[in-house]
This record gives sequence, structure tokens and C-alpha cells, in this order.
Amino acid sequence: MTRRIESLAALPAGDKLGLMRPLRPVRNLSGEVVARIATEIRGGRLAPGSRLPTEHKLMAAMGVSRTVVREAVAALRAEGLVTTRQGSGAFVAADASRIPFRIDPEGLSSIADVLEVMELRLAIEVEAAALAAERVTPERLAPIGRALSAIEAAIRRGEGAVTEDFAFHRAIAEATGNPRFAEFLEFLGRHVIPRQSIRVSIGTAREQRHYLLRIQKEHRRIYEAIAGGEAVDARKLMRIHLTRSLTRYRRLVEGKLSAG
Repeated sequence: MTRRIESLAALPAGDKLGLMRPLRPVRNLSGEVVARIATEIRGGRLAPGSRLPTEHKLMAAMGVSRTVVREAVAALRAEGLVTTRQGSGAFVAADASRIPFRIDPEGLSSIADVLEVMELRLAIEVEAAALAAERVTPERLAPIGRALSAIEAAIRRGEGAVTEDFAFHRAIAEATGNPRFAEFLEFLGRHVIPRQSIRVSIGTAREQRHYLLRIQKEHRRIYEAIAGGEAVDARKLMRIHLTRSLTRYRRLVEGKLSAG
């Protein structure tokens, strides 16, 4: 620790930004580095076009490894906050305010946060179901059927079928024939199926199984509408499915979810 402080003190005065101080011992060091640099950029203390401190200076000031620094810079580049130039280092993006849309799964800390994602899903997936029905082919339908069967198998094993549920919705998105639907759903990530919060609120194993079987009936109706090329029905059934999920989560927020 003494060596870290000495290294920081040796930095030129111009380098003593808010980001140039040792990090607290934490598990996600790269995330801490990202957060600190992003704060400096958004606060205007690192101006657009300015060069970030070198890897060596960041390592010495924060007490982290080169790998951590490089992971952080890569994440900042993905965020649109910095650009890199081979042989020159990393620079603050010219327009750092143009940050790509993203949802941080770690930021979904409450049921209210989950509701916001569910509403976004509803807007996207309702139309995806209709397009899948309009454009259905045996090749596009098969993965949806396999995902449906995988959910049933997971329920029989007494599992929550969270991964299988996500695969079902993603298969429908892929069946639209428009890769953007599947890409967007993948972008949202598996937190779009936050069923574990519901399971905690449903007491017994029998009640949990009853809940999952009810959800599976909704899935099967959606599948049948897509298989039959019924776009209107597919749209309606997906809307009902996701709207019911929203209602269940809203009841959680209100503390009114009952086992029935």
C-alpha cells in the first residue's frame, strides 16, 4: 500500500484527477475502474478528445493489474465513452454523450426495475410472435417446439425452467426471419425471465409447479398459433402472456401476490 501511495504522489499534478487514486479491495476491479473513469468523463473532468492516463499510470494509481485496466478500457470502448488508437493509447470519445443503449443486469435490483424491462419486452415480443406466425416454416418452427419440450422436461425435474423459458422466447424471435429481434432479446439478457423472484413468493413445491404449468399452457397456445400461421392470434396470445407476467410482478411490488 505504501508503494501505491508513493507512486500516486509521484504523478504530475495534472494527472491527479478523481480517478487517480487507489481502489478499495473489491471483487469486480475492472467494473470499479470503469465506473471511476466514466464518472470523470461524464463530469467533464476528462474532456472529449483528451488522452486517458497510460496503462502504467492507471495500474500504479489504482493498484490493479494490466489485465484489469485493459478490460476496463474495452468496456468503456463498448460503452462509446472512449476510443483507442494503436500505439497512442485511449482517448475520451469526441461525443461521449452518445452512449449506446444498454441495460445493466446488476442494476435490476428491484421488482420495479424488472417491470420496466418487462414492458420493453412486451412492446418487442408481441410483434415478434405475429411476424413468426406470418413467416413460419418447418425449419423456423422446429426450434420453438424443442424449446417448449425443454421447458416441460425442466418442470418435470422440479426446476424453474428459466433458461429454457428464455430459449423459447428467443426461438420465436429467430423465427421472425429478422435477426434484429433475436439480437435485441439476447442483448436484454436472461434477466428478462426473472421468475426466481416469483418462486420465492410462492410457498410450497406444489404451488410452484402449479404456477409453472400455468405459464407453460400460455407458451403452448402461442406455439400453436405460430404453427398455424395465425398472426392475429399469436400477437394476442403473446400480449396476454406478457401482460399477465406484468400483473404478477406488479402484485409483488404491492405485496399482494397470493399462492392462487
